Amino acid sequence: MEDLGADPPRRRFHLKLDGCTALITGASAGLGSEFARQLAPRAKALVLIARRIERLEELRTELTAKYPSLKVHLHSVDLAKHKSISELCDWLEQESLTPDFLINNAGSGDRGAFATSDFKRVNEMMQVNVVSLTLLTRKLLPAMIAAKRGAILNVSSSASFLPIPGMGVYAATKAYVTSFTEALRSEVRGHGITVSALCPGPVHTEFDKVAARAGDRNAVAPEFTYVPTEQVVADALAGIENAHAIVIPGLAMKIGMSIARMTPLAILRLAARFGR
Repeated sequence: MEDLGADPPRRRFHLKLDGCTALITGASAGLGSEFARQLAPRAKALVLIARRIERLEELRTELTAKYPSLKVHLHSVDLAKHKSISELCDWLEQESLTPDFLINNAGSGDRGAFATSDFKRVNEMMQVNVVSLTLLTRKLLPAMIAAKRGAILNVSSSASFLPIPGMGVYAATKAYVTSFTEALRSEVRGHGITVSALCPGPVHTEFDKVAARAGDRNAVAPEFTYVPTEQVVADALAGIENAHAIVIPGLAMKIGMSIARMTPLAILRLAARFGR
């Protein structure tokens, strides 16, 4: 597992997720539902957040059938809406829920030229990927600091390391997530809180279908770069427990992103130009 920019060994600590109360955004499918499945045998409670309440209810039925003592709380909210975080936090207070493990997993994308992008779609993408992630973290972090225990996992992307023509806004929002994670990690050092960024490459989820525009033929990445959702989530949870700064699942992506991060920007510009 990649740990880029980890703390020196003497400063590192190991966080155990057993008995946590985990809040997972975008929990109705893909990585979000897999996070719920892998945390279910370990967590005290799960707080699952997504728009599609029927999918959350199906997931709760599945999890509680296997783990009867697990408490699963559901809340339907559209994180693309401006007031979503206020509504979510009001609900958490009403339910007396204080998550100590926040997984900012919800995200959206858009594939195609920026000049022809839909304004509403771009706005919603920035709201989900940047604004909601930031505000939810701001709302939950003070309680973690007070308790001197907690974890925040921000699901970013390997796209955060590169400018990507055709997915410019998406890559830029993920660059924000990775940078924000690194800064927050430094701020909370010494408070017993782990902050990590998960930066996967291609994963077989609904993302490609949702990001595609009408009539778009998706550019498919080489199959060897794909990593199963189960491995991505397992690596992410291991990474947060071992205080890794950045987690990049999959050997191919580890190598590729290590090279990309060391490559001068001028060369990356040329590669982007010829790759179009």
